[in-house]
Amino acid sequence: MNASTSAAVSDRIRSIDVMRGLVCVLMAIDHVRVYSGLPAGGPTAGIFLTRWVTHFVAPAFCFFAGTGAFFLGQRLQSTAALRKFLITRGLLLVVLELTVIRFLWSFNPNLLEFSLAGVIWMLGWCMVLLAVVVGMPARTVGWLGVAIVALQQLFGLMPVAVGAIASPWAFIYTSPAEAPFGINVLYVIVPWVGVMMAGFGFGVLMQRENTSRRRLLMRLGLGMTAAWLVIATVAALVGGGGGGGAANDVGARATPLWMAVLNQQKYPASQLFLLMTLGPAIALLAYAEQWKGALGRALEIFGRVPMWYYLLHLLVIHLTAVAVNGVRLGSFGNAWFTTAPYTRIPDEGRWSLGLLYLVWAVCILMLYPICRWYAERKRTNPAPWMRYI
Repeated sequence: MNASTSAAVSDRIRSIDVMRGLVCVLMAIDHVRVYSGLPAGGPTAGIFLTRWVTHFVAPAFCFFAGTGAFFLGQRLQSTAALRKFLITRGLLLVVLELTVIRFLWSFNPNLLEFSLAGVIWMLGWCMVLLAVVVGMPARTVGWLGVAIVALQQLFGLMPVAVGAIASPWAFIYTSPAEAPFGINVLYVIVPWVGVMMAGFGFGVLMQRENTSRRRLLMRLGLGMTAAWLVIATVAALVGGGGGGGAANDVGARATPLWMAVLNQQKYPASQLFLLMTLGPAIALLAYAEQWKGALGRALEIFGRVPMWYYLLHLLVIHLTAVAVNGVRLGSFGNAWFTTAPYTRIPDEGRWSLGLLYLVWAVCILMLYPICRWYAERKRTNPAPWMRYI
């Protein structure tokens, strides 16, 4: 690989880091909201949009994790090495979700009291499944991923047709039975594995020459966004403005048209939800590598160490929430948070929207220097385990 080609690849990877950094920052808004006690969407436009803007996080993380795996495969020049990394890191993420992450959310040492299959669990298993197909041509993997997303509802027929698998199938897709071992499943594997596989195939498009690539990303991203707007608007008008409910918990009450269009099903992620979130993310990626000012550099730092950021931001937000409640209410207790991210906070304990955003900004400022230190250490003198965190 010559110097100019290497620089071009570096710019493309940097653009993905910047996008990952952006969604890291957005993710913290929703996680501060968890500890604030404010509901996940509604009843006011401000709370609704506070939740909505964070919907870009999981799709972008999952999609660009696939793209990152594609570039890692290019660098390793070994399918076996890439497969080993994906399986090892994927299983590590699953273990972290059930142990360290579970504790950071709740500060509850009894990890068996409440177990959650959250976004990190989902990313881990998707990496393991991606490892199975990385020997196939990247375009084939990408189109297979698109097919899984498009046809995801077919997976819902399996537990109905074969009742014996209904319980374990709850990890794969929606099922009439609860998951085994009392695990609360927030993120099922389908359609997310399709999203990651599509991201892997997307790496082929990222190899194009700069002008051609940016033009293609804009057309693809804006086309996906337009498809969501048209289909969602028609569906909302035909359905009387009802909305998807599962995305923002606005319920079945009548909602404004704009809210119904934005309120797409997240659990499991519908096709419209993924068009709504991935479309703008792909379009924005066309310009991300040009964000080289202070903000762009800060986002790149976060995006280079997303797992380190994830672990650290839960700790910082949780400790800050306890401190804020102590100042406001005179008690530094943790009782409201022992099953976080599912919290039941009484009205008198809930924060204002302004306080939520103030705490979010303070947490981001605290996280940046620690992430910058870790990113530099990982670049210059990494320990072997840093490959996975």
